[in-house]
Amino acid sequence: MALKVAIVGLPNVGKSTLFNALTKTAAAQAANYPFCTIEPNTGDVAVPEPRLEALAAIAGSKEIIPSRITFVDIAGLVRGASKGEGLGNQFLANIRDCDAVAFVARCFIDDDITHVENRIDPISDLEIIETELMLADLESLEKRVVNVEKKAKGGDKEAQTTLRLINMALTPLRAGKPARVVQVDKEDQKAWHMLQLLTSLPALYVSNVDENSADKGNELSDQVAARAAQDNAKAVVISAKIDSELAVLDAEEQAEFLESLGLAEPGLNRLIREAYALLGLQSYFTVGPKEARAWTIPIGATAPQAAGVIHTDFEKGFIRAETIAFEDFVELKGEAGARAAGKLRAEGKPYVVKDGDVMNFLFN
Repeated sequence: MALKVAIVGLPNVGKSTLFNALTKTAAAQAANYPFCTIEPNTGDVAVPEPRLEALAAIAGSKEIIPSRITFVDIAGLVRGASKGEGLGNQFLANIRDCDAVAFVARCFIDDDITHVENRIDPISDLEIIETELMLADLESLEKRVVNVEKKAKGGDKEAQTTLRLINMALTPLRAGKPARVVQVDKEDQKAWHMLQLLTSLPALYVSNVDENSADKGNELSDQVAARAAQDNAKAVVISAKIDSELAVLDAEEQAEFLESLGLAEPGLNRLIREAYALLGLQSYFTVGPKEARAWTIPIGATAPQAAGVIHTDFEKGFIRAETIAFEDFVELKGEAGARAAGKLRAEGKPYVVKDGDVMNFLFN
């Protein structure tokens, strides 16, 4: 599954530093002036998955292949971006291509790093960005609604559905609320997605804090967490500066650095996992001598759908799945032990795959 998360925020809040740390590269130029990101940078990152290490150790797998998510570093948006200010609408279009949005809020004070609004106020930062996205959505819908109304009056059923959904979206947008607050029925999800609303995308609020606040956050990040709860969004605290320093260290050096800071893991691990969960995703595993691999599926996927992620022929010719819970696989030291203990189950087409299932598929 090709999954993309847009990293957005005002200039100089730490977006590119965060992106560089995520991808462990210097692909995005992190500089202390607005609009240093001219084109959207993309980076493919692994989803941290310690369970894969355990599975590979038991099976003697030569290779470990984790699930992955693509992050897109969007140039800093400013007040008036929806009307073309700053680098404007071209970057709003880049966000539309993504599956979720990570809003980066500056929750640190540093006189050496300028702020485009000349103050440190993460809630105001978030409101500026969200407002620009809402204005862009409003403009998009209001341009479309007249033409859709004409088709709907002519009896076009697809247009009638689209018009109903447009009106559902316009109600909160005109009230200053994002489209993600709208409750959309399952049968309308595809048509709703076709509206390509920026503010309908799942949102993750990322509080970028100073080094001393990396473990528990600070008063500014607490404000962001409260706002996320209010806005039906998720929140996570990271220190982009720390994580960018960690990114260039080897595993042993990382462990020593984290220990010296009193941190259990890099903040980026939490960020990536939160983004993965935000998209309603989970992993199942395939394990063998060649590789231990995590496969990404939506929560609620059935066994044939999970098989189809490996190859469409697996889904078309699905017969059954041999399934072992991760905990049983580890406790019983692999497939043979699980089979002998009666923990290997044969599951048919209706089976809903659980996070962490170790699976093998039989198909025509």
